[in-house]
Amino acid sequence: MKTILPGNAEPQLGISSVASVSKNSSKEWYSRGYLPHRNRIGLLQSVTYSLADSLPQTVLNQIEEEIQYEKEFKKSLQPDEAKRRKMIENYLDSGFGCCALQNVQMATLVEETFLKFDGRKYILIAWCIMPNHVHVLIEPRIKLSKIVQSWKSYTGRWAMAHNAELGLGVPGKKFWMREYWDRFIRDEKHLHAVVAYIHNNPVKAKLCPSPEDWPWSSAFSGS
Repeated sequence: MKTILPGNAEPQLGISSVASVSKNSSKEWYSRGYLPHRNRIGLLQSVTYSLADSLPQTVLNQIEEEIQYEKEFKKSLQPDEAKRRKMIENYLDSGFGCCALQNVQMATLVEETFLKFDGRKYILIAWCIMPNHVHVLIEPRIKLSKIVQSWKSYTGRWAMAHNAELGLGVPGKKFWMREYWDRFIRDEKHLHAVVAYIHNNPVKAKLCPSPEDWPWSSAFSGS
């Protein structure tokens, strides 16, 4: 199995367990108009982001309509954000779009980008690179938004420069979707559940029989 924490240590909550959240935590939240994000150094964060063509606007609109319908007519008690995340991730697992991340060179670059600043800008806990999206669990040492932007900027430029050469099939001029989804880890139970979800994503999408068989994941047993 690939190293998840230095020394193959068991994942632990970092310097920012939920019990230590300050009264000013609301100042850590921000939004660019669609999704809420939280920037807090040391707070364990699960991040998902996808290729630009993996979620058409028509699908996003449909998801919002379904959420609104359930709220008004079914009196759903599940928070909107939880429903939205589940619906989006189910759609991503269907493999829509060019799925450029199934290219070996592209997937390798994305994984190397995650590993490059491990231990410096963040502690890398778990990750999985799917054909059209990625999941990463980290403990940030700088602002989360800057980390995600650096990942997307470098790999996105490289992908567009090699789009034709590698036959990635990326339409348009953007590689990654502008937004990303993040959620902070509440406790040890939540931490292990998120790691399991990340590692089992390829199995859920029927891409491999077990997490250890997927080469673009921290669960991979081949290295």
